[in-house]
Amino acid sequence: MKKTKILSSMLSVVITLALLFANPAVLASDGVYEDGDIIDTPEDTPSDEEVSLDVRLDLDAKAAILIEAKTGTVLYEENADASLSPASVTKIMTLLLTMEAMDSGAFNLDTLVTASEHAASIGGSQIYLEAGEQLTVRDMIKSVVVASANDVATALAEFVSGSEELFVQKMNDRAKELGMMNTNFENPTGLDDNTVNHVTSARDIAIMSAELMKHEVIFEFTGIWQDTIRNGEFTLTNTNRMIRYYSGCTGLKTGSTSKAGYCISSTAERDGMELIAVILGSSTRENRNKSSAKLLDYGFANYAYVSFDTEILDPLKVSYGTSDSVSVGYKSFGTVCSKSEAKNATRVVELPEKLEAPLKKGDVIGKVSYMSGDTELGSDDIYVLEDVEKITVPQIFVKILRKYFFI
Repeated sequence: MKKTKILSSMLSVVITLALLFANPAVLASDGVYEDGDIIDTPEDTPSDEEVSLDVRLDLDAKAAILIEAKTGTVLYEENADASLSPASVTKIMTLLLTMEAMDSGAFNLDTLVTASEHAASIGGSQIYLEAGEQLTVRDMIKSVVVASANDVATALAEFVSGSEELFVQKMNDRAKELGMMNTNFENPTGLDDNTVNHVTSARDIAIMSAELMKHEVIFEFTGIWQDTIRNGEFTLTNTNRMIRYYSGCTGLKTGSTSKAGYCISSTAERDGMELIAVILGSSTRENRNKSSAKLLDYGFANYAYVSFDTEILDPLKVSYGTSDSVSVGYKSFGTVCSKSEAKNATRVVELPEKLEAPLKKGDVIGKVSYMSGDTELGSDDIYVLEDVEKITVPQIFVKILRKYFFI
């Protein structure tokens, strides 16, 4: 008799669940969780504030820009889109294409490259390659980065693409892919005595510099002050004096011709923030370096990079699912803001109390906002990290049997 009553009760429960299952009510209520506490949901008031560019620095430059490398945030600019001669700063693209070819598996740092007669004939800054001479890719990259060797840059171009002409085509194609709107390359060196329209802009140089920085091996070379090649017989001294005299400087490339003036793309890192400072058309090497340092000083004095790691949150309850809960989380986040904002940066998580099956991995179910006081620094979605299927009526019945009869 007792079993009959239990079965009768179970049947009532199943029928009730089936009816609810067919037309479920809204179960979730929105809440905001900050540091684990539930608080009232605030009004959605995202900030439209951007980094202020009203400051004007006393720079000796025809064009200049300062950006944060990871986000591309522009912190300062002057005439940044003007198409100008970049001199050997051109070689940033030459190095980028070399790195990308190496990453594809075409060759490695120990691969030997044979210099052609054409490469050996290129003048200007050079290591005096001889036709037929062989150097490793490692020594060639070192020679281009440290000594700005035009002959070696040409040899690398020929090695990567088969000819200098094909390499230049790749340079321009890659520039377009990166959104470098004011750039046209005519050679891999930046020599401009015989060029017609070999130009780029401060902004475009910052873009390709940031792309090159993604290849961390480049910093094994850009930080070298002095080194040798040819078994110690030929000494290289870095043309970028800033790596020796500016705190945190990590690279990147200098250049100068009578047409271009003195140019540089400087990279530096302090307290986890990487900056790129581009100066084009300075009147002297000393003024170029001073102007670059002034840009970097301005960035480090006024801004900070704030980052938050990827986080998997506590599982959320799931209704009408084959599982009673599901894992949720969000990706890492980084942004640039003023130093005062960085001190008060926090994150605010908005999640429903419950979710309803079915759920698919990657479904957006909430939002994380990164705040400094009332200012929103940025936001991102919170995702479901696994599938949860909708439970069927037979599965409900089996679940009840297991609960009450341990089967």
